[in-house]
Amino acid sequence: MLEALPLIALGFFLGVRHATDTDHVIAVATIVSRQQRLGGAAWIGAIWGIGHTLTVVVVGGAIIFFSIVIPPRIGLAMEFAVAIMLVVLGVLTLTGMTQWLRDHITPNLWGSHGHTHAHGDYAHSHTHGHSEADHGHRIEETPQARLDASLGGLTVYQMLRPLVVGVVHGLAGSAAVALLVLAAIRDPYWAFVYLMLFGIGTLVGMMLITVALAAPFAVSANRFPKFNVYLRVASGLLSVGFGLFLMVYIGWVDGLFTGNPQWTPQ
Repeated sequence: MLEALPLIALGFFLGVRHATDTDHVIAVATIVSRQQRLGGAAWIGAIWGIGHTLTVVVVGGAIIFFSIVIPPRIGLAMEFAVAIMLVVLGVLTLTGMTQWLRDHITPNLWGSHGHTHAHGDYAHSHTHGHSEADHGHRIEETPQARLDASLGGLTVYQMLRPLVVGVVHGLAGSAAVALLVLAAIRDPYWAFVYLMLFGIGTLVGMMLITVALAAPFAVSANRFPKFNVYLRVASGLLSVGFGLFLMVYIGWVDGLFTGNPQWTPQ
């Protein structure tokens, strides 16, 4: 199998390229839009990559070793789940932005007014004035602070979203990766090694992408807060729009909701 080694090594670089797929980039951009630290963005990319690699290795390995056949409707359903997830991520981002817009478009003309602001990763709105006595609560009394106090430094609730997103993307792409590998590498053990390197490459690629995507959000968060909000709105709208496009295309063009589903792993 020495002749297969260059192809197996190529799996790492193909994994890095796989991280740049449009649906991957849009989903992660929506998540990192709230990040103000590049290190945190890199961790989001790593967690996404772990979830993606886990499902690619498990599902792809099962296809390789047990010759599992994925029916077209099941394959399309896995891809449709990605489209739904993109819409949900976009809606969650836009929901947080509508409060900010409402606060600034219809301000209260009296002394106290509605104001959206953040404590760490938690953004919320309440009526208050600009003096400390009018703020309405202490920083340590926010839901974010209470979660931090109970969960310590683990912040599992912050890691869960990119992990789930990575798992869903991995489910949608694992069959395609495994079938393409089997076409080139007949030995199942070497094919499994390829899957592992492909997953590692995807993890590394997504870490680089999340850092690059988070940079404008991190720079604008404190210096240009309004521009930061516009970036978040843009990422949310893009996620919703692309997700809806995929839902229509997969559902009716590819035939998930018709009597003739057409699915070619790619």
